[in-house]
Amino acid sequence: MPMRNSVLLACAFACAFPLAAQRPSGPERCGTGIPASEVRAYVGLPSGNVFCPLVADPKAMRSFLSYLVEDKSVDSIEHVGSVGISDQFGLARWGATARDDGVQLTLEGAIFAQFDLGSSSYDLINADYLVAVPLTMRRGPVSARLRGYHQSSHLGDELLLRRGENPQRENISFEAADFILSVDIVALRLYGGGEYIFNRRPKDLEHYIAHAGAEFRPATELLRWGRIGFLRFIAAADLKASQQQDYDPSVSVRAGFEINRPFSGELPARSWSILFESYRGPSPYGQFFRQKIQYIGVGAHFAL
Repeated sequence: MPMRNSVLLACAFACAFPLAAQRPSGPERCGTGIPASEVRAYVGLPSGNVFCPLVADPKAMRSFLSYLVEDKSVDSIEHVGSVGISDQFGLARWGATARDDGVQLTLEGAIFAQFDLGSSSYDLINADYLVAVPLTMRRGPVSARLRGYHQSSHLGDELLLRRGENPQRENISFEAADFILSVDIVALRLYGGGEYIFNRRPKDLEHYIAHAGAEFRPATELLRWGRIGFLRFIAAADLKASQQQDYDPSVSVRAGFEINRPFSGELPARSWSILFESYRGPSPYGQFFRQKIQYIGVGAHFAL
């Protein structure tokens, strides 16, 4: 696949850079965004989150802009602009014994939309709206997320008009509960869990989804620009297997470069990244969940 070549080139490019000093490990690198002043037994309306977002999950709560080339399985559309706009608001955090430890309750929201870049007006293809209330925890290298969320999905108006007098659309709306357990092992992060969908429309939407993945985020810096920031290589793979698709897994792979603000006492790490990506499996676009798609692309991703 073309994505394999991209990952190999990225790895080769990373190895070509001189290695710098080691930096803080684990959650500080993945961007929990917690300032040093919030290491207290209780923090109301806290900053950041003790659970790091999943890099390769297409529905992870993060903001991004991506350009994708698909296999035309969705309405014969090949060139897609994918956009995510997410935000989170911490409600409370308890029991912190270190900068990134504790138990936290948060409110999150996101919109994920796809646009047909091959049309004259960049027609909206699909929009997914998510609202979530996650309870997260971390103790050292172990973190977890228990989350309830709502998703509704809507077909783009322009796409409906292109389908003529009898447009076909799905009324996709459901609530779900999911659980993810994550472990950091030096530069490697492993995670796994599952999801249960309920109160679902359409009624033939199945209940169960298994979810697992791995991330590689080394401590070694590749480049450093003084007080501006530094760059490191990052790679991740995410797998989901749903009852809806007879547990035929979707595979999402992302690899590229992450740019971080330097670590300094009070200020938490902030980051954004340029990631090459590949996806194969059931469509992550809500209106097309019955279809299987495949794409490669590149995007800019921004930590919350």
